[in-house]
Amino acid sequence: MKRREFITKTAGATAGVSLLTNPVSAAISKNGKRKLAIVGTGVRGIGFWGKRVLDNYSDIVEFVGMCDINPGRLQFAKSHMGVQCPVFTDFDQMMVETKPEMVIVTTVDATHHEFIIRAMEMGSDVLTEKPMTTDEVKCQAILDAERRTGKKCIVGFNYRYGTLFSAIKEQLAKKPIGEITSVDFHWYLNVFHGADYFRRWHGECDKSGSLWVHKATHHFDLLNWFIDSDPVEITAYGSLEHYGKNNSFRGANCRNCAYTDRCKFYWDITRDKHATNLYVKNEKYDGYIRDNCLWREDIDIYDKMSAQIKYANNVVVNYSLTTYSPYEGWRIAFNGKEGRLESWEDIPWRVQEKINQAQLHAAEMNQKGENATRYDEIFLMNNFDPEYQIIKVEAARGGHGGGDSRLQDKIFRDPHMADPLKHSAGTRDGAMSCLIGIAARKSIEEKRPIKIEELTDIKPDPNRRV
Repeated sequence: MKRREFITKTAGATAGVSLLTNPVSAAISKNGKRKLAIVGTGVRGIGFWGKRVLDNYSDIVEFVGMCDINPGRLQFAKSHMGVQCPVFTDFDQMMVETKPEMVIVTTVDATHHEFIIRAMEMGSDVLTEKPMTTDEVKCQAILDAERRTGKKCIVGFNYRYGTLFSAIKEQLAKKPIGEITSVDFHWYLNVFHGADYFRRWHGECDKSGSLWVHKATHHFDLLNWFIDSDPVEITAYGSLEHYGKNNSFRGANCRNCAYTDRCKFYWDITRDKHATNLYVKNEKYDGYIRDNCLWREDIDIYDKMSAQIKYANNVVVNYSLTTYSPYEGWRIAFNGKEGRLESWEDIPWRVQEKINQAQLHAAEMNQKGENATRYDEIFLMNNFDPEYQIIKVEAARGGHGGGDSRLQDKIFRDPHMADPLKHSAGTRDGAMSCLIGIAARKSIEEKRPIKIEELTDIKPDPNRRV
């Protein structure tokens, strides 16, 4: 079954009266565990939201169903996760037969809205991978469905929970630099991690919404959270100058390429046992190629991006995303009327550790975590004081700076735990983060500033609301 057929079959006509009757009554299972179902069994779904959840929370949750268009991946997912729950290629059937309390959505970004809306209409709360969705029409449909059904959608923004980002948020709450006036935020993806987006479906805008949405939604959510306000207007620039059609040669994919000796980006997927078992062995079912050529002409997203974001409280942000840097890291600086606060991570000349850049992303995504052996830093300086302060923050390398564990603890272990920094993210947070990326994309396409109010019925507020 092809993806489009799957979406049509499982989502139905969302305006239909029959979909408003909540045919599924979500319930706790007989053993007292929270009933989960997952749709989308790619690496993120079966790893971070699958096996990792079971490894850490199987005493309180259980998977009652899994759904995907690819029956081969479904069977591998069962084996990898070690579950015995039924699997489905029909989403409605899974919902009716398994009655989950929460549906976890980890499908292709452009289809998130289909399953978020349908799950809520059928009586389930939703946890979705970021981005919440990829365009303003889908975003509005999700907001409308949540209001209509009374069900809730959580967006999995794990970066907020990282130790360094949490420490920055804590410092800003103390207002050490006075009123914030502007922010500089620059994110660098290296030639290993950055290039990988262009191998996958993420390189096609109709599936990912571009990296403005798929990747930068993380960064925009952090900005909204740090600044405590809503974005009102975005002006952006971007182009595709490195990947895609810009190269002089290209192959079918890395396994079937005549240029492996010339291409610095050659990746032998067969050396990755997990990727081979999950993707290569199941290509025959849906045609998805995981090691696509990153020079293929179908790529239509931007690889160079820069934006200026104006907030409702008059803060202005200068943001950029680089996708082919020799190193992977980021820098952020907050300019205030009384001083400046800066922080950074993995900038080579600022960090003494020497780690091979090809291994850096793997270390960061390691879900097992490691004992912190270094400190991150926050630089703080007053305008009229020559002395500056370096605030040391114990670093956690594994799982997005330790954020993964904290996020999942909040969702699964103790949803009602205290949240003084407002880490939790709902649909309004999910909307405001992806709408910045959507507006940036539209700004480039239409060659004009885009106002957030043009996109959905959310009215930007100078004071951030959860």
